[in-house]
Amino acid sequence: MSTMESFLPAFLEEVVGDRFGRYSKYIIQDRAIPDVRDGLKPVQRRILYAMYESGNTPDKPYRKSAKTVGDVMGNYHPHGDSSIYEGMVRMAQPWKMGHVLVDGHGNWGSLDDDPAAAMRYTEARLSPIAMELLRDIDKRTVQFKDNFDNTAKEPVVLPSRYPNLLVNGASGISAGFATEIPTHNLREVINACIALMANPNVTLEELMQIVKGPDFPTGGIIMGGDGIREAYATGRGRIYIRSKTEIESLRGGKQQIVITEIPYQVVKARLVTAMETIRLEKKVEGIAEVRDETGRNGLRIVVELKKDADAEGILAYLLKKTDLQVTYNFNMVAIVNKQPQQLGLKAMLNAYIMHQKEVVTHRTQYELEKAEDRAHVVEGLVKALNILDDVIATIKGSKNRADAQNNLVEKFGFTERQADAILTLQLYRLTSLEITSLQKELNELMKRIGQLKAILESEKKLLGVIKSELEEIRDKYGIDRRSAIQEEIEELKVNLEVMITPEDVLVTLSREGYMKRTSMLSFTRSGGELDSSGVKEGDMIEQLLEVNTLDNLLLFTRKGQYYMLPVHQIPEFKWKENGTAIVNIIALPKDDSIVDIIPVKDFNDEETSLVFVTKRGNVKRTMLKDYMTTRSTAIAACKVADGDEVISVKPSDGKKQLVLVSKLGMSIRFEESEVNPMGRVAAGVRGIQLKEEDELISAEFVQDDEGELLVISDLGYAKRSLLLDYPIQGRGGKGVQTFEFKEGKRVKPNGTALVAAFYCREARDLVVATSAGATHSVSSEKAHIEERKSVGRIFVPLDKNETIDIVIAR
Repeated sequence: MSTMESFLPAFLEEVVGDRFGRYSKYIIQDRAIPDVRDGLKPVQRRILYAMYESGNTPDKPYRKSAKTVGDVMGNYHPHGDSSIYEGMVRMAQPWKMGHVLVDGHGNWGSLDDDPAAAMRYTEARLSPIAMELLRDIDKRTVQFKDNFDNTAKEPVVLPSRYPNLLVNGASGISAGFATEIPTHNLREVINACIALMANPNVTLEELMQIVKGPDFPTGGIIMGGDGIREAYATGRGRIYIRSKTEIESLRGGKQQIVITEIPYQVVKARLVTAMETIRLEKKVEGIAEVRDETGRNGLRIVVELKKDADAEGILAYLLKKTDLQVTYNFNMVAIVNKQPQQLGLKAMLNAYIMHQKEVVTHRTQYELEKAEDRAHVVEGLVKALNILDDVIATIKGSKNRADAQNNLVEKFGFTERQADAILTLQLYRLTSLEITSLQKELNELMKRIGQLKAILESEKKLLGVIKSELEEIRDKYGIDRRSAIQEEIEELKVNLEVMITPEDVLVTLSREGYMKRTSMLSFTRSGGELDSSGVKEGDMIEQLLEVNTLDNLLLFTRKGQYYMLPVHQIPEFKWKENGTAIVNIIALPKDDSIVDIIPVKDFNDEETSLVFVTKRGNVKRTMLKDYMTTRSTAIAACKVADGDEVISVKPSDGKKQLVLVSKLGMSIRFEESEVNPMGRVAAGVRGIQLKEEDELISAEFVQDDEGELLVISDLGYAKRSLLLDYPIQGRGGKGVQTFEFKEGKRVKPNGTALVAAFYCREARDLVVATSAGATHSVSSEKAHIEERKSVGRIFVPLDKNETIDIVIAR
């Protein structure tokens, strides 16, 4: 056969699948998932057995951890020493185990996630309760198997005289499976076992009257009765673990939050750091100091508050934003008959009881064999002592020991085992006292044999033995419950006032898109003039809002999108500073821009609606409450057709009239109520009928025929005309003329288009920006009151070829 012919072809998929399947099986069965019977993973079982084998028991002095790790690695667990030591460390940490299985001496880590000292420095021995896991292991109670190199035997499972899986819990991740079993109270779990043995048909609800829920070594408050019920029924469920906290009053009207218990598996140092970060970043106003006062008297974290701070509100925020409250997800997976299974409470207890039946049965059989063997020997001794002279004469007449044994068997009917015992009998045993004690021992043995046979013949008596031994462990090692159970899950509501100090501020948005929030103090110190805000050269303030830090802003864009921006999230700048580009605050696309900003204090206002007007003359009215959102990304505010865009968004009560003004001097006035409220993403209805080349430049709310309408052309001409001159028409018409453009070669032009229109009931300050980069401040009163169709007069003097770009009203 050639070299090539000795290789068989194989598909990579099959080879990889096969190898990974074997690896997965190994990980699941022999590394990450505990056995349902003793609640231990293989490394834990091997550590405990190695310590037991080497006599490292609670009644002996502590022994170096490195010695144990070496024994485990050399005899049972051919893996890295770090993985063995880590398994040993976990079993010695009282904040992770319901009852520690390793009694550690030295530095074994801390709640702050400090690592244990190296194994050459620490010492350990088995804890007293760990001996209950190993009790009777020498009485053939469990199966043994060969170790990895066939030089020794190791137990497949430990006798586990109490339900360790539930008492100490488990956590692990393997290929395709994970397990998360919480710790439970020893007394409750043993009582549940006893109840299930007494009545195998006991319901889950009845068991839950005994096992109220998990019991974590770190205490805390467990919330979610439904989650516990679901987990105990199916093996999966969710609960919330909340820290135990108390609000204490101090001198001077101050208060402090004191935390004495934290959730299971939460690292204390990280929790303290998270709370300190909240204080430093001022995410919550009112925290003065965070201190870790943990010491000999137990865990204690103090959050000292400033005077008049809302203690309840700050506590609610900390519970929501830090690990003071965490979710815990049950995933109760364990190995049952070499297969991983998700188990509920009753299934776990049943599996444990089945294991105990086997353990006690095997132990009883072992003890029965021993008792019967001893009774047989004692029976022979008693018989020999009754015919002592004949026995002695027979022994004296024998040639040697073997001959004497044969003679005893043949002459008196002793068995070889009895004859051997007679030959090794010491002379002091021939006293009358010893003869009596032998008879007494025989009687006791016969009684014991009867008891052991009764246990093997009756399941009721077998369960009685298990029950009494469990009760003994319960009474010896049982402790009071550490975690409180709360049926309902408290919803955490954090008021905005807790996180933000209410403060009146100024928010500005410049023409080039720079935004800032400024305190009134900075504004006052900078001279208190609205026109003196800092902007880049050539830029100007387009929107100026006086708002509160608790308010929200709705930012509407040309393309019909909107963003909700809480005022407190706008970066704070001094009044003379430029601010930051709005794209740094919201994700505004480059081809879009903000047209209006509306401050909102209460979205539940049933009266207020928002009125949208587009360039092509569409009008839409939608209730303000429809714009409530928690999203920070762009949301559709209004459907906009191709070639159209939003030019105005204004809040209204629905009782006003609307005046629309177009670029070519047309206008229409109609009742706002003609536009019925519609959905958020609706396109709206026609407000004015425009020529193809025309478009809207302004939309103003008016009322009661009072005031004037000011219009301004691109060449700086303007006029005011009485609102009375604009008749109320039906929505959707062509409207009336509001400005007449001069035409002709010898006539000085007054403009080609209108750039702005304003409703004036009193004087308004206007800022005019021109194409040459110049700005002019001018009052609306400068424009003369003229006829509706008039040509206007010079309002803002411009140079040749200079036009007006934009007009902003203050």
